[in-house]
Amino acid sequence: MEILPPLINDLGLILITAAVSVVLFKILKQPLVLGYIIAGYLAGPYFNYLPTVKDAHSIEVWAEIGVIFLLFSLGLEFSFKKLMEVGGSAFITGVFQAVFMLIAGYFTGLLLDWTTIDSIFLGAMLSMSSTTIIIKSLEELNLKGKKFVSLVFGALIIEDIVAILLMVLLTTIAVSKQFSGMELFLSFLKLSFFLIIWFLVGIFVIPSMLKKVKKHLNDEMLLIVSLGLCLLMVVLGAKAGFSSALGAFVMGSIIAGTIFSERIEKLIEPVKNLFGAIFFVSVGMMINPSTLVEYFFPVVLITVIAIIGKVIFTTTGALIAGQPLNQSVQTGMSHTPIGEFSFIIATLGMSLGVISDFLYPIIVAVSTITIFLTPYLMKETEKMVTLIERILPGKVKTFLENYSSNMLEVKSKSAWQICVRNNVIHVVLMSVVIIAINLISFSFLKQADELIKHGGLLLTVATLLLLLPFIWSLAFHRINTGIIEELRKDRKLRTQVTLIFIFRLGLALLLLGMYLNTFFSFKYAVLAFTIVILISLIFPRKIQKRYRKFENRFIENYNSRENTHAKERKSYLTPWDGHMTKVIVPQESSITGMSLDELSLREKFGINVAVIKRGDISIYIPTRSQVIFPNDILFIIGSDEQIEGFVKFMNDSMIETVNFESPKYVLKNIELVKEDFCHKSIKESKIRELTSGLIVGIEHDGERILNPQSDVMLEKGDIVWIVGEKERMKVLEIDYKAKSS
Repeated sequence: MEILPPLINDLGLILITAAVSVVLFKILKQPLVLGYIIAGYLAGPYFNYLPTVKDAHSIEVWAEIGVIFLLFSLGLEFSFKKLMEVGGSAFITGVFQAVFMLIAGYFTGLLLDWTTIDSIFLGAMLSMSSTTIIIKSLEELNLKGKKFVSLVFGALIIEDIVAILLMVLLTTIAVSKQFSGMELFLSFLKLSFFLIIWFLVGIFVIPSMLKKVKKHLNDEMLLIVSLGLCLLMVVLGAKAGFSSALGAFVMGSIIAGTIFSERIEKLIEPVKNLFGAIFFVSVGMMINPSTLVEYFFPVVLITVIAIIGKVIFTTTGALIAGQPLNQSVQTGMSHTPIGEFSFIIATLGMSLGVISDFLYPIIVAVSTITIFLTPYLMKETEKMVTLIERILPGKVKTFLENYSSNMLEVKSKSAWQICVRNNVIHVVLMSVVIIAINLISFSFLKQADELIKHGGLLLTVATLLLLLPFIWSLAFHRINTGIIEELRKDRKLRTQVTLIFIFRLGLALLLLGMYLNTFFSFKYAVLAFTIVILISLIFPRKIQKRYRKFENRFIENYNSRENTHAKERKSYLTPWDGHMTKVIVPQESSITGMSLDELSLREKFGINVAVIKRGDISIYIPTRSQVIFPNDILFIIGSDEQIEGFVKFMNDSMIETVNFESPKYVLKNIELVKEDFCHKSIKESKIRELTSGLIVGIEHDGERILNPQSDVMLEKGDIVWIVGEKERMKVLEIDYKAKSS
């Protein structure tokens, strides 16, 4: 009689135990991650009352696969472009929290008399927040429509990036057994170099490849292709000396920018859930009750530091970023759970054999407690805000309000700053591409003496032809021509602009010379260098045209997802505490069939309807005569309280905060410095007719009015926030000081 292999027995035991646990936790309305961890403990070696897993090594392999698919799934939700658009507030909040929690965790470890490496890993684990738990808790508490949620999501994205960097740096520390600043710096440079190359090549190749085979990609094929790409990047990451998790995350981020991302995300979800469950179960298998009893005090201490530290540092980071007090506290109270990345970092330390055995079960226990407490902390946010406002002195509250107001104003960058920033980005990208091509050539063409004998000269020439467009771009490609011409008019800046172009030209020639010198003797290298320069001077347009093809393909792929969904995306067209929220009108809602004039939404609830989406039709800045139909999607502007009042009136519709970018409509604040609109009501001012827009906010003598009534009077010096057509807003920009927001 054939006996089942231990792997199948163990997998069956894990999944059955996990199924029972998660059903129980679902009934109890607790996070499913806790159910998986408990299931792991019940199936693990430290619980003797049930059958236990026999082959722990096989489960470690399954868990490693689980980590890969978890990171791939996180990457699918991330996208490289999303990082570019995440905003300064989220960046400051995420980095501030991660850095200070890393420091707090490190000194906590030293206080407990742990080794330096244990303390560093503890700090890294505490600096990460659980994206899964936070999102799940926000959904369960119906908080996803709140203004602060966009800041929470942005900060979580930044923390994910910090976690990836930490994993690389911790691996370097663990392998080198020393804390050399130069070693860490070189590791960071290596990581940055490979990330840039992977993203550039990935965005250039993968979306185009998927588009070409689009008609052949049914769900089955797309799933296989996406998993194959994921594992390919895992292998490449390992070959480059990085972790498998980094490769999976990178490929997920690349695919996230394609038009297939949502479809792949749905297809990959069952696979992620299966292997993710196995990973979290393997985490639970590491729980040793005797260890937790022995280290009861460290567990309590670390839990308290994790919760208090995350609340304080996240709130402080948000305040520094210019967010209002209430939103900052809401963000801080939402960041308390530690989870996925903390477990992955702990697993990394265990696999490298550099952390003590007690650290893993301790961090699991701390994570379990913080996950359990998170929903309760979120519920108490309003009480915490009230308490802080009561405690804070009046001067401090006034300072925070003024600071937040000033930070909301867009600080325009000078033409010189824009020029320097864009040139730095261009130089870095082109240099990385040129160096990468050189490295690939070097791996194929090793010695100059062998080239002529074995036909390697042809490969070298082919490589030079590939390099030429990028060398030309590095040396001569003009960025922001209008800004450059403006700067050249200033005598003080003209020399600095010229120096930038001299530097770019010199760097391009240096990189070209280094490549030729690698494969040729000095005499032949000089000859080849001269020939390349002559070709560049004789055929500049052809080289430029070739580069433009690369650039246009990259830009098209980079923006493909956004271009596809352009009609469904909008930007925050709201000032201060207001934000735009999407509300779907229910079929049976009492407001259907009524016009906006009859509903009087601004008068009753203080909200504005900025857009009505009806099927494929979008009605921007609808007039008051516009009638509401069933299943209309309303993009409304208001504060959390105003939106909640309207939603309750609409029989508790589903709401969703949106990040909606429309090239047609913008938000601007305009200071009334002439008499044209002064001493008139909003209705009398005819601003709506001039801009095809809405006045969504007014600042008058330090007072703010969100979504003001049409009879509010406008006075000289008022700052008026208007959502209107970009082109028609230019009419006002001619006579008034206007600032984009």
